[in-house]
Amino acid sequence: MRRPVNVLYEMVSRRGSSRALTFGAPHIFKAICMMSCQTYTSRQTLCDGLRIGEGAARTLTRRLRQSGLVGAIRAGMFLTDDGRHFAEELFQSIPSQCSVGQCSVANQRHNHAILVRGHSGIGSGIDQRDYAIMYGANGATTLAFESGRFVFPNEAADCLSEDPEARIALLDGLGPTDGDLVIIASADDPFVAEISAINSVLRTLYSD
Repeated sequence: MRRPVNVLYEMVSRRGSSRALTFGAPHIFKAICMMSCQTYTSRQTLCDGLRIGEGAARTLTRRLRQSGLVGAIRAGMFLTDDGRHFAEELFQSIPSQCSVGQCSVANQRHNHAILVRGHSGIGSGIDQRDYAIMYGANGATTLAFESGRFVFPNEAADCLSEDPEARIALLDGLGPTDGDLVIIASADDPFVAEISAINSVLRTLYSD
């Protein structure tokens, strides 16, 4: 059975076309998130929310429809039953995300954190930073949640012991459990921080 993250990357493959796409798997993930929160979603809403042009939005929605995940009527686009099941599977691995203010582990103007369920056993976090930078982030921080504490990969010390405000923000915004991974991407723009964090998470899961 194909993993949902693999399906996302299959949808952004060129599929025999010589033209490079102007959107990637993170945009499709965000589109699915948007549609999961709305009864109907217009193409213009996708353009605005994903910062892509009309042509790119048409291509993106066509690939979602060809995959059987999205349907469309005059009122707008919607997730099909298969699409809702697909979204539920995705959200089992990526259940929550939130914005984070400047803090000891993310000191840029805009910081976006995403939780990855049960993936704390990664390496140094350098790959996750590089994945975020691919989409324009200034940097990224990777944390594991172990024994009720946020720690840097392969370390045991509570890295937020002296920053209770950030700790509370991540606990409330993400709801982590032991063994989870948190990736925080930082940028000068909130959308860039978000889409970069999504890319880092998806690439981490895809490479697993």
